[in-house]
Amino acid sequence: MGLTFTKLFSRLFAKKEMRILMVGLDAAGKTTILYKLKLGEIVTTIPTIGFNVETVEYKNISFTVWDVGGQDKIRPLWRHYFQNTQGLIFVVDSNDRDRVVEARDELHRMLNEDELRDAVLLVFANKQDLPNAMNAAEITDKLGLHSLRQRHWYIQSTCATSGEGLYEGLDWLSNNIANKANLSVLGSCLDNACSCIFHTSLCGMFWFQNFWKCFSTL
Repeated sequence: MGLTFTKLFSRLFAKKEMRILMVGLDAAGKTTILYKLKLGEIVTTIPTIGFNVETVEYKNISFTVWDVGGQDKIRPLWRHYFQNTQGLIFVVDSNDRDRVVEARDELHRMLNEDELRDAVLLVFANKQDLPNAMNAAEITDKLGLHSLRQRHWYIQSTCATSGEGLYEGLDWLSNNIANKANLSVLGSCLDNACSCIFHTSLCGMFWFQNFWKCFSTL
């Protein structure tokens, strides 16, 4: 029993690894966000034709972040990155009012995929430093986020170039994914503990019954 709870605490507080998929329309700022989180600085980027993948260490979690290109011809390839995704970051150019409906359609198309049914959703409303940028409430409405009743989601206003809002988003992401993982670990350990108690009780009953039979023959 003691060993079971030792394993429980070691798994609950061990460093966790999380797989994150970051997508969005082209020029939304995905790669800038990735390397701002990874390096803490702005890097010169070009349109991502394939993907970038980096490990981002934050608090007690090691995020493996897949940044996949958002050009319309590449979007059908997004599904190849869905498997084992725990968190989905959808990046929106808050200044791109002409394509926000297109962004909404791509987001909802993805969320209908079975492989993403358990993934939590973080929306980065990026480029908030631009004067014509839509705020988080407006983007929430434009993307139809309130219709996602069966999905854990959150929207965070961000500015990739300054880093504003990025770590607040990671806080939400890490808390939600870690809580789901901890509940899974806790459930597994409790099942093992109950099984252990059950078998111990059966052994005790079996020993007592045999002892009583022997005692009764005396």
